[in-house]
Amino acid sequence: MDKTAPKPDYDAAVSVRVQADDFDITREIATLSEGRRDVGAIVTFTGLCRDEDGRLSALELEHYPGMAEAEIGRIAEEAAARWPLTGLTVIHRFGRIAPGANIVLVVAASRHRRAAFEAADFLMDFLKTRAPFWKKEHLAEGAESGWVEAKAADDSDAARWVKN
Repeated sequence: MDKTAPKPDYDAAVSVRVQADDFDITREIATLSEGRRDVGAIVTFTGLCRDEDGRLSALELEHYPGMAEAEIGRIAEEAAARWPLTGLTVIHRFGRIAPGANIVLVVAASRHRRAAFEAADFLMDFLKTRAPFWKKEHLAEGAESGWVEAKAADDSDAARWVKN
């Protein structure tokens, strides 16, 4: 019996990483475009840690290894199936992250700009609502403020992508 996975019905190379280390945005863009003549657009989104008007010293992100990668992979594969992408990279960091540091990167490449923009927007909306990460704020005065609650606005943003 052949146990190979069925071939996805899209051609985009999809890369998903969950890591503690920072990422190099320029290198990730180059990876999706190097040697390619069919790429007409690359859209990137980089999420950074805010200092919340000086009250935050760090944001700590926790996740379940394996589960986070799998769920982000499902979201990325859905984007690759919905839009004609030539490549897609999603990197999400975990651990203690200082204000100004990178948290998340989405790089969507396609022949045309609209597909890349929409895929990146879709990914961020669903990373905010479905990716299993928990955020704890560490305050500048040394205390922990506790876990960050989900925002209704994030659910509203994601709802616009649901097909009826």
